[in-house]
Amino acid sequence: MKKFFIADTHFNHENIISYCDRPFANAEEMNETLIRNWNSVVSRQDMVYFLGDFACHSKKESIIEVVAKLKGRKLLIMGNHDRRYKASWWLKKSGFEEVSRFPILVEETLILSHEPIFMSESMPYVNVFGHVHNNDLYKDISRHGFCVSVERINYTPIELSEIKNRLANFRGNPDADGADIPERE
Repeated sequence: MKKFFIADTHFNHENIISYCDRPFANAEEMNETLIRNWNSVVSRQDMVYFLGDFACHSKKESIIEVVAKLKGRKLLIMGNHDRRYKASWWLKKSGFEEVSRFPILVEETLILSHEPIFMSESMPYVNVFGHVHNNDLYKDISRHGFCVSVERINYTPIELSEIKNRLANFRGNPDADGADIPERE
């Protein structure tokens, strides 16, 4: 079983295309591409950590339909657009194995959240987050952060090993502002 991460798909959200300069003609093309990309890397037994803003301006039936098309076991950390559906039990019923309103810790050092979390320099954690889309004020990778907004990961879930490789390369780059990020023992 592999572990994947992704955020900010905004299924069915027509306006996100212009807001974030996404390369799609319309929401239907965006949805089809996101589903195809997801299913090209995720298998049925893989775990996908979805870090918020799954859909926007969507009816519940539409969300159920999209979730059913996506391979893998899915855990949702609710984002600001997911909270409009109010009840996490409903999102769980729609096909997410787990739904959390709050950040979670995985792999002993990864804090998963929708919005970036301030991390003290002395903390041994890496915050994997979304929410910022392609906002230039945020880096793809930093000393204590890794962004998985779809605009930054080619609209395709990114696997844990790839995140670890990129963090290791970042650490090994003398020009980067990173420090050692603890590896799981």
